[in-house]
Amino acid sequence: MLGEVISSSATTRPGDGRATRWAGQRERRRREFVDAALRAIAENGPQVSTTHIADEAGIARPQLYKHFDDATDLQRAIADEAALLVTTALRPLWELRGSAMQLITVAVDAHTGWLAENGNLYRYLSLHSYGDRDAVADVRTVIARQLTQLFEHYMTMFEMDTRVAESIAFGVVGLVDSCAAQWLENPNGVPRAELADLLTRWIWRVLDDTLRAGGDELDPHLPLPPPPPPPAFQPA
Repeated sequence: MLGEVISSSATTRPGDGRATRWAGQRERRRREFVDAALRAIAENGPQVSTTHIADEAGIARPQLYKHFDDATDLQRAIADEAALLVTTALRPLWELRGSAMQLITVAVDAHTGWLAENGNLYRYLSLHSYGDRDAVADVRTVIARQLTQLFEHYMTMFEMDTRVAESIAFGVVGLVDSCAAQWLENPNGVPRAELADLLTRWIWRVLDDTLRAGGDELDPHLPLPPPPPPPAFQPA
């Protein structure tokens, strides 16, 4: 486990700037070690050790002690960076244009594609939570909240009751994430493209049923009016 922070032996006087420089250097080094940890996770899996991380960073393991309070501090920093990577990778989805089916297809492909390429990192996030903090749940929440705003926009356009928009958004995100996560652990010979196609069809049927219940029908292949600009990016 990581030990306690080793205090700098240098004394600093208020206003001499050394404390500020040390804080900046410490933050820079933390980011470098987190980047090394992400590479180590990709290579060694979700049970990566601090020794793996130190080796990837090209340092002796005790050097990590100077930049993280303990193992939990390091794991939390990794989870924060990983969650930012996921939400950043998926952010372009909110600027898509096209038909309902095109939007769903691209979104599902992006989600399952990221998961397939970053399986070890996803597993790492799933393993590490801190009290009420769950990195995977945080990412799902960010995506679902953005999707809620998108649904509210189109439901308002169709003069539908928008109260169900949030429930649908969280349900759709949960469906994709849970199915893709299970597929990651046990694909059963199902190619990712086939999984993505299944999820796309299921999502459309949920949306189509919601529209019909509200008295509307939509051709999934006709272009939709552009959605509103995406909300200010707020990673979990």
